[in-house]
Amino acid sequence: MSAPGFPAAGGEESVRPSGLLDVLSMASVVLDAKGRIVLWSPQAEQLFGYPAHEALGEYAARIMVHEQHLDLVIKLFADVMLTGQSWAGAFPIRRKDGTTRLVEFRNMRLLDDHGEVYALGLCADRSTVRRLERDVALSTRMIAQSPIGLAVLNTDLRFVSVNPALEQINGLPAKDHVGRSIREVLPHLDVDMIEAEARQVLETGRPLVDRQTVGRTPADPLNERVWSMSLYRLDDTVGTVLGLAGSVVEITEQHRASVEADAARRRLQVIADASARIGTTLELDRTARELADVAVPELADIAAVDLLDAVVAGRRSSLGPAESAVIRALAVQADSAPEALRAADPPGQVARYGPDRLVTECVRTGRPVMVQQVQPGHLPQIARSPEAAEQLARAGVHSYLAVPLIARGEVLGALDLKRTNNPLPFSEDDLLLARELAARAAVQIDNARWYQNARNTALTLQRSLLPSHPSVTGGLEVASRYQPAGGTTEVGGDWFDVIPLGGGKTALVVGDVMGSGINAAATMGRLRTATNTLASLDLDPARLLEHLDRITEDLDHSIATCVYAVHDPELRQCRIANAGHLPPARLRPGQPPELLELPTGVPLGVGGVAFSTTTVDLEPGDRLVFYTDGLVETRQHPLDERLDALLSLLEGPDRPLEEVADLLLRTLHQPDNSDDVALLIARVQKSCH
Repeated sequence: MSAPGFPAAGGEESVRPSGLLDVLSMASVVLDAKGRIVLWSPQAEQLFGYPAHEALGEYAARIMVHEQHLDLVIKLFADVMLTGQSWAGAFPIRRKDGTTRLVEFRNMRLLDDHGEVYALGLCADRSTVRRLERDVALSTRMIAQSPIGLAVLNTDLRFVSVNPALEQINGLPAKDHVGRSIREVLPHLDVDMIEAEARQVLETGRPLVDRQTVGRTPADPLNERVWSMSLYRLDDTVGTVLGLAGSVVEITEQHRASVEADAARRRLQVIADASARIGTTLELDRTARELADVAVPELADIAAVDLLDAVVAGRRSSLGPAESAVIRALAVQADSAPEALRAADPPGQVARYGPDRLVTECVRTGRPVMVQQVQPGHLPQIARSPEAAEQLARAGVHSYLAVPLIARGEVLGALDLKRTNNPLPFSEDDLLLARELAARAAVQIDNARWYQNARNTALTLQRSLLPSHPSVTGGLEVASRYQPAGGTTEVGGDWFDVIPLGGGKTALVVGDVMGSGINAAATMGRLRTATNTLASLDLDPARLLEHLDRITEDLDHSIATCVYAVHDPELRQCRIANAGHLPPARLRPGQPPELLELPTGVPLGVGGVAFSTTTVDLEPGDRLVFYTDGLVETRQHPLDERLDALLSLLEGPDRPLEEVADLLLRTLHQPDNSDDVALLIARVQKSCH
């Protein structure tokens, strides 16, 4: 049973006894002047093996000392008793069981109130004493020489001691620690967190290991450092909580290396994401949007992709020192920054930026421009107008970065980045990431703009080659449509024609040159010209296709399909020849739509195969629908199923031809179809009776 606590000085709560003496098991023995045992503690019973009733009254030398040491013991006893000089040392004693044990002694003379002299011996097992001495020496030496900062705090979380390493880490001597709280010594740490977790350790006894903390100490008051902190509760052998032991290791460099490694992994992930997300199509605006979407919010809160207007138009552009930059905004993306978004150029808008603007400097020099800390004087150099500068100020733009978009040695424009919500300014690492994104995206943007220019050229050429015909000619009401391909494919070689002939007759033509791009459009133009020339000779449709076949063979091995029909209002007939094309549909009032049964024939350019002409009746109100395969062919559905869908759309009451043409295109032509469409609808006028 432990002894009860006694009131401490100052009226504090009772202090529980230390367990150190229990560890030593210190024995007490008192001898009278003749060397007889008059006091014998319970610890003496354990140490020497004699119970008190056997030891008391006996001469100590007789029961505790070997005969060979008897003279020495008597002399030492006499020295203590006569001179009063204490004696300390280790001495072999004999236990009751006959064994010998080396015991550490502290002997001193005592004097009672009657003047009687006694000898007090305090003794403990020497191996236990040496073990404790080694532990203390080891602890003292390790604490003093350890490169790890070590501290002991009491239960009020005030410093009791610190080692030299912690003095160096904190930049304060030990005397400025002892008796003071963590908050008083290190106010620029996250003291609330540290104290809360320290109290948790005191309460539960569960250690806190390797908790990172960031802050500044007097050792380096201007820079934040990072430490790994561990806390352990200190208990004595009887369970009394003495306080806390804490260890502190500075890991600033390791933390920075870890942050840099995480940033490098993040950059690689963003770059990999950009490679997958940017350039999924050859649409210029979409490619620019993909770049802006990757940049926000990973790199910036607001991102704009701007191209020089001359570049968009397919021209090279170089700016002199005093020249303004005419820039077309392609994409803008913002992450919870509506005010800054309103300050940006809307996509599609062309703006002129003066030579003093930062984006102008970026595209003129081909080098990045970074303003890590945006000051009020920088905003007019960033914004497109004074009003936009005020909007950026209200949005809280605090860091700016413009990176040139360079592809194949040409500056195309700039990736414009701003930060509002992200509190960190742009860093050199951010600049590296932005340059990598810009370099990868610039190639995709360049591909898209050249493709768009080539596509626009081909489309312009193709549209210029398609006819503009009256809505009524030769007894026919006619409607037509041309729809370029969707997705990323270039324009194709589909065409139609309405050719007035002598005698009130009309030739109707729909064709499709295999392939795409300018070459296909050019071949289509040549075939259309040849068809118009041959049609003027009033040839039989099959004969005309034979001539076209030979012409096509000479056009760089081109292949084309074609349906050529001649409507004769007087005979109420239509003569039709087919060169590998899909059959036209005929609609007759009161009857279901049908596909005309025509000999298919071979495509133009194959050569060596004769064509045939089929004559079909056409009464007033009858309609013919000519189309190219882009209207009905898809990769997901059988052709027969798509042709049935075409006939289903044509069923029902007679409708205006323009409405029918729009319905067919809207319903059948898929947005991502990789083929263009030519559509021609003709209705025999009732006035032909």
